[in-house]
Amino acid sequence: MNKLETLKTWVQESNRIVFFGGAGVSTESGIPDFRSVDGLYHQKFDYPPEVIISHSFYERNPEYFFRFYREKMLPLGFEPNITHRILAKWEQEGKLLAVVTQNIDGLHQKAGSKKVYELHGSVLRNYCTRCGKFYSAEFVKNAPGIPRCSCGGIVKPDVVLYEEGLDEEVLSGAVSAIRKADTLIIGGTSLVVYPAAGLINYYRGSRLVLINRDETPYDGNADLVLHESLGDVFSQLA
Repeated sequence: MNKLETLKTWVQESNRIVFFGGAGVSTESGIPDFRSVDGLYHQKFDYPPEVIISHSFYERNPEYFFRFYREKMLPLGFEPNITHRILAKWEQEGKLLAVVTQNIDGLHQKAGSKKVYELHGSVLRNYCTRCGKFYSAEFVKNAPGIPRCSCGGIVKPDVVLYEEGLDEEVLSGAVSAIRKADTLIIGGTSLVVYPAAGLINYYRGSRLVLINRDETPYDGNADLVLHESLGDVFSQLA
């Protein structure tokens, strides 16, 4: 049995799948990957991107932060791809427990997924830092300079910046789902971003699947490794 046939069999036999995904899930919808050669980290800015999207830089220089954020981190107008759609379908069929994602684009929910743990937050949620009022991503996108609430406070995206901790509730929900999973499928992530990457250590089962075009530090720990694009794999799981 080849690797794809093995994966198909495991999916058929599972009813507690958890999918853990990174940037590679969204690149096939046209959203650039931070760390790819043509991605964010390799373009020229006045400061390194990991400095700009840090909490201290946001506090110190919010105008530059928001200029960068609007240009490079606000992926609006993109549509879910085959991977997003298949995962939503599995959830509807009762096969999938949850999606755990490092992405901030909201495409899993757009595809119809309900149980999504967004480790790094979402660009679709934005709150006034003074009064807590909610604002849309479009408001932040179209606001001149620093987006301001009607009360005068800064409207900050609900995304986890460098130097900020992950949301405890989201984290514990993700850990709980991974612990309960009978099959854990990891896709489109290099597994180098901590603490998110460390979550897979909570998996207790014997069907750990890694789907990533490049090798990852966890390839040796997986029960099945496919060095292919997610779209190619998931289109054959439809």
